[in-house]
Amino acid sequence: MADSTSFSIDTSAPVLVTGATGYVAGWVVKGLLEAGATVHAPVRDPSNADKLKHLNAIAEASPGEIKYFAADLMQEGSYAEAMQGCAVVFHTASPFTVDVKDAQKELIDPALDGTRNVLEAANRTDSVKRVVVTSSCAAIYTDAIDTQRAPGGRLDESVWNTTASLEYQPYFYSKTVAERAAWEIAEAQGRWTLVTVNPAMVLGPAIGGKATSESFNMMRQAADGTMKRGAPRFGWGVVDVRDLAQAHLAAGFLPNANGRNIIVGHEDNLLDTLLLLQDRFGATLPLPKKAAPKWLVWLLAPMMGMERRFVAGSVNVPWKADNSKGKRELGVTYRPLKETMEDMFQYMVDTGYFAKP
Repeated sequence: MADSTSFSIDTSAPVLVTGATGYVAGWVVKGLLEAGATVHAPVRDPSNADKLKHLNAIAEASPGEIKYFAADLMQEGSYAEAMQGCAVVFHTASPFTVDVKDAQKELIDPALDGTRNVLEAANRTDSVKRVVVTSSCAAIYTDAIDTQRAPGGRLDESVWNTTASLEYQPYFYSKTVAERAAWEIAEAQGRWTLVTVNPAMVLGPAIGGKATSESFNMMRQAADGTMKRGAPRFGWGVVDVRDLAQAHLAAGFLPNANGRNIIVGHEDNLLDTLLLLQDRFGATLPLPKKAAPKWLVWLLAPMMGMERRFVAGSVNVPWKADNSKGKRELGVTYRPLKETMEDMFQYMVDTGYFAKP
């Protein structure tokens, strides 16, 4: 952290983290516990010791404390008890999956209603002073080609996603409508401030067990032979989950943190990201070594669960975003992408992602 944006975590009041067992939230919780904070973690089943054991292990080795509360993202009023006394609320819980049968039920409703439930609970809880919502660059763009239409050909915090819909890329649409709802609720009151964190593709190791994030599903496909004959150069931005967690903590505790914040460490594409793994894992995993031609990806897209519109707008199309606000105002720094990828794949090897059935 730069001196101008250094911050300390206020441990005088408990901190709420929704989705505490999730991929990103795990690292946020770890940072809070190590700083000595009391973390309130609303979970579906507080008695599920197996699902909570990695968080408990972190808490046992840290000066902080974690307390669990039964809560359901879709149930109004579900967060009231967990939020009592909390000054800062991190809302990270939201589904990240692309393989859905009913986008409205599986993506839009949980993202939108969940955000409303958490923020309306903040309205009813006098202790809350800051809410940090984990949004996404998905609320800013859908396809890499959208970046060309942004100011100066680069996404920034002023841009909103206008190309996703319930029918096309519904995950991106879910993040867009949820963040818009968050700003509407925040702007209708004056007691607490809202800060949103808008990461690009999140990669890096998880904390405890097999993460259910789509990030891991995609990386497993990259190393199980699915892309052995070639991976598409589809443009994307990447951020390490550990750097993203630091951005969350800064958003929660820096007094002047504000607005939307694009958090992305690297502008890259899928193939070049995966090529970074060759030195360490090329001899043991069937990783792609060359580009899949765009025409072939376009032709086979329906069989791979992709829309041809996505291929046209993202393969061989550079992805660009301005990350200067997060660096300047949150003090975010980014580790090398090779470190992110090697650490993630080592974690996946160690936890059996690539084990043969």
